[in-house]
Amino acid sequence: MSSKIAIVTGGSRGLGKNTAIHLAEKGNDVILTYRSQHGEAAEVVSQIERIGRKAVAIQLDVADTASFASFVERVKTELHQTWQRETFDYLINNAGIGIHSEVADVTEEQFDQLANVHFKGVFFLTQKLLPVIKDGGSIINISSGLTRFAIPGYGAYAAMKGAVEILTKYLAKELGPRGITVNVVAPGAIETDFGGGAVRDSEDLNRFIASQTALGRVGLPDDIGGVIASLLTEDNRWVNAQRLEASGGMFL
Repeated sequence: MSSKIAIVTGGSRGLGKNTAIHLAEKGNDVILTYRSQHGEAAEVVSQIERIGRKAVAIQLDVADTASFASFVERVKTELHQTWQRETFDYLINNAGIGIHSEVADVTEEQFDQLANVHFKGVFFLTQKLLPVIKDGGSIINISSGLTRFAIPGYGAYAAMKGAVEILTKYLAKELGPRGITVNVVAPGAIETDFGGGAVRDSEDLNRFIASQTALGRVGLPDDIGGVIASLLTEDNRWVNAQRLEASGGMFL
């Protein structure tokens, strides 16, 4: 039986990197995208190859919808050359940016940047890849705990993630006839370089979040990558159109 192939956007660092490695450890091959950090992406490819799986890194700016058609053609080429296949199995829409600004101060430029990366990009990249994803495959959209609880400064970001959560339900409904499941994984606060590394580097913020989390600490990338990889196993085949929060129990 041939291995499954996953596309992970933003797979060169943070949660995307962790997800790509967890997927490889479960026996999957990976196509990961990166925006500018080619060296970091190449290192993730090397790590996956050391695990014994195949991996390819392709440059992609998820905010640039005009580039999606050529990206899809590159995916098709890699599928043919590396795997002798015409389809892939899993899409993980992970790539993202963080902008911290209260609603009163958000600029239109910031709003558009967040919308292009977190909603418009997810919408149209998924649309363009639909002919290439295998029937019976899966899509996972990455959201945020911030769609359930509100922390000042994340209104615009969380609104885009909320839109993706609604989109997930519609994708699940429309792709059901093809046997494709579509779910949301919503991480809580995680120690990465996301948003300038605030959760990781600010001692006060880290301590506050830990105090508001049932398990008593801030999340780590390893807490999320495994959740995503396990959701893509056959054991979870009947899970569809769901939002799975992985936050250690924040703000209960």
